[in-house]
Amino acid sequence: MSDLISVFNQNKHSVATKTSRIGRFGEKAAQRFLRKKGYQPVMSNFRVPIGRNRRGVAVTGEIDLIALDGKTLCFIEVKTRSSADFAEPQSAVDLRKQRQITRTARVFRKIFGVGDLDFRFDVVGVVLNGKKAPRIEHFPAFWSERKFRKKFWADAL
Repeated sequence: MSDLISVFNQNKHSVATKTSRIGRFGEKAAQRFLRKKGYQPVMSNFRVPIGRNRRGVAVTGEIDLIALDGKTLCFIEVKTRSSADFAEPQSAVDLRKQRQITRTARVFRKIFGVGDLDFRFDVVGVVLNGKKAPRIEHFPAFWSERKFRKKFWADAL
């Protein structure tokens, strides 16, 4: 039985490693893609505690890429898939993920004192095509903070 558990844990680890490797590849491809479009990278993989969930468990938020598009600060979520047979990558950016990124962006703007800059939330979908170049799609202003805005936020920043 312990041999079976050992095999299971090894497979679980290799899947996680493959997934993170695909994700890192997608983020680098997205960053190159955005640079070619004239975006100036500010930061990647920004992580910060953003509060607690309803059960009291600490929640950490992460933003894959932060870049400037002219004078607009863009918080960019990158989703990479090995194929789009099941669904397009951007479909994984659901309301929960949008809320988490919105909260993280709010903390970023407060920490770095850039509350007066225009900002938006973008998504970049990367679909790997085997040995061919990946298909990359950029969705500027995929969502806005407005639907997550709390009444007391209006004067906070």
